[in-house]
Amino acid sequence: MIYCGIDWAENHHDVALVDASGQLLAKRRISDDSAGYQLLLDLLAEHGDTEDAPIPVAIETSRGLLVAVLRTGKRQVFAINPMAAARYRDRHSVSRKKSDHGDALVLANVLRTDMHAHRALPNDSDLARSIAVLARAQQDATWNRQQTANQLRSLLREYYPAALDAFSTWTNGLCRPEARELLKTAPTPARAARLTRTQIQAALKRAGRKRGIEAEAVRLREVFRANWAHQPPLVEDALGKQMLALLVQLDAACTAADDLAKAVEEAFPQHSDADILLSFPGLGVQLGARVLAEIGDDRQRFADARGLKAYAGSSPITRASGKKSSITRRWVKNDRLNHAGYLWAFSAITASPGAKAHYRRRRDDHGDWHAAAQRNLFNRMIGQLYHCLQQRKLFDEDTAFPIALAVAA
Repeated sequence: MIYCGIDWAENHHDVALVDASGQLLAKRRISDDSAGYQLLLDLLAEHGDTEDAPIPVAIETSRGLLVAVLRTGKRQVFAINPMAAARYRDRHSVSRKKSDHGDALVLANVLRTDMHAHRALPNDSDLARSIAVLARAQQDATWNRQQTANQLRSLLREYYPAALDAFSTWTNGLCRPEARELLKTAPTPARAARLTRTQIQAALKRAGRKRGIEAEAVRLREVFRANWAHQPPLVEDALGKQMLALLVQLDAACTAADDLAKAVEEAFPQHSDADILLSFPGLGVQLGARVLAEIGDDRQRFADARGLKAYAGSSPITRASGKKSSITRRWVKNDRLNHAGYLWAFSAITASPGAKAHYRRRRDDHGDWHAAAQRNLFNRMIGQLYHCLQQRKLFDEDTAFPIALAVAA
């Protein structure tokens, strides 16, 4: 058996091959281009790599063109956590020496000694991987949009409280097109106070508003012309210019989030698991795509539902030593899936009577706080999702949350 370890970098990669006894068979430094990738494949072929029996590879990343090339065919690629690789390095040397070639050799020996303890990259379909790219990008764009909106809100509090009061009744507030268009038209409170109803109506129409324009224009005009505290004129103008610069970033973030959301809406329904995910209460297209992006469609990825729950961070973890024992939440988890699970459970409480009853039971009977009860609900529902995906069944409320016999009686 031959094992391969690759220490990857930006411009080059170090490769090491070892046999079952740990003997170094070959080492090579390849460039990060098609010529280097071909050199790597030729090196593997020289040492017995075939299509039916490929050499397993250990590398410290799960992304990039090099990983895409290695994952072609039946090859097993193991993404080793860099912290785990550092601990393996200490097993072989206590002098704390380090080199790129030495790291590649350590990764190869990780597979040689503990291949059973590590998990190969899942064999997800190309459609699932493309949905993962779009869903994660949309999630990042949403977080970036909210971060930029928070920065804009903090800036407006310094000199333009009238704008915050005017947009407080709107859903999504500063992220709405009407709010951004009005801020472009009047970047300072002095200019906002001089706006006429006609100008405000024109700004609302440019933003795409169709209904209630006249009434909204009257309300906004009254808010802008109310008695507000002001910064000195020169300072106010400078803050207005800073706000316009920040508004450009918010426009770009909102556009990116909306465009990626449309792309997810087009790609996600094409997947065969979409109907099962959407049958669960609290899961829509965007949230369902995020869940699919993290769990994939490789049914062999998780041995059982407990593995998926641990991966999502919903199941508790026990720490016991001597007479001390404690049960706490998991800190090492898939953060994206855990965040999606928080939103999923929050929505399921109002969308499913059984989920709401389970949440209330955790709060009232077990004394859980809101976050703990919601995490327990997510833990139960993701186990149900694992069962439905394995059995190719849709969610059923009566099966998922059966009525207790005493209550039924």
